[in-house]
Amino acid sequence: MPRRVSIHDLRAMKQRGEKIAMVTCYDYTSAKIVDALGFPIMLVGDSLGMVVLGHESTLRVTLDMMIHHCRAVSRAAKKSMIVIDLPFASYSSSDLPTSLENARRAMAEGGAQAVKVEGGRRMGPVVGTLVASGIPVMGHIGLTPQSIHMIGGYRVQGRTKEAADRLIAAAQALEEAGAFAIVLELVPAPLAEQLSKMLSIPTIGIGAGPACDGQVQVFHDIMGMYEDFLPKHAHRYGNVAQVIRQAAKAYKDDVEQGRFPTAQHSFDMDSVLDGKIGGDTPHGGAK
Repeated sequence: MPRRVSIHDLRAMKQRGEKIAMVTCYDYTSAKIVDALGFPIMLVGDSLGMVVLGHESTLRVTLDMMIHHCRAVSRAAKKSMIVIDLPFASYSSSDLPTSLENARRAMAEGGAQAVKVEGGRRMGPVVGTLVASGIPVMGHIGLTPQSIHMIGGYRVQGRTKEAADRLIAAAQALEEAGAFAIVLELVPAPLAEQLSKMLSIPTIGIGAGPACDGQVQVFHDIMGMYEDFLPKHAHRYGNVAQVIRQAAKAYKDDVEQGRFPTAQHSFDMDSVLDGKIGGDTPHGGAK
């Protein structure tokens, strides 16, 4: 059985200057493809609330939803590290026992190897508690979608010196608490570069410039499957939605015009008695 990527492998990649490719996955089929390509990390992200379930934000995603999708991914991924998002309101520094139980469920029931939490210094106690219990934790600072109503929209974070200082302090607190990596979302490229040099743990950027130790993108964005909008930080490497549209239309047209199915797609009987299927039983039904 192939060896799975570990948190120690990721730290070694940073030390060697090797870039870390990370992508979201929400189902068995896409996870099997990504795993075969050798991606070090798959994220079962709560972005599934938007790109898979059609919600306006991630806030309606529940822990049970996350576990359901993570199970599918874990059935396919044998080499990539699987990181699962702990969803909105499932963890808090004011309720560490519940945070630990929810992280335990995500790992044990979902089949993940690590969890991801959003937030800076206030998440230090959560990260410390989970790590002390043997649960690897990836941090997430900058734009934190679960706090979108507090932030006031999907905005770049850390543009002013004061805001940048807060993100630096947040990153240091997460590293000190035991996080093995930190996602930097919508952070100015110069600040992300400074954080990447300052921290001993890998930084994974999304809209944070090229100097991060790794990058993460939403599967449906890079494949061109999600057409509602394309974030500035994303790049479409394919146009899968168009391929699906063309294939679906061709199938629909063939059915409507009687071109599908053909004899090639049909099955013969072993024998036909007196023109009736199924012997003496009317219409071939069961006796």
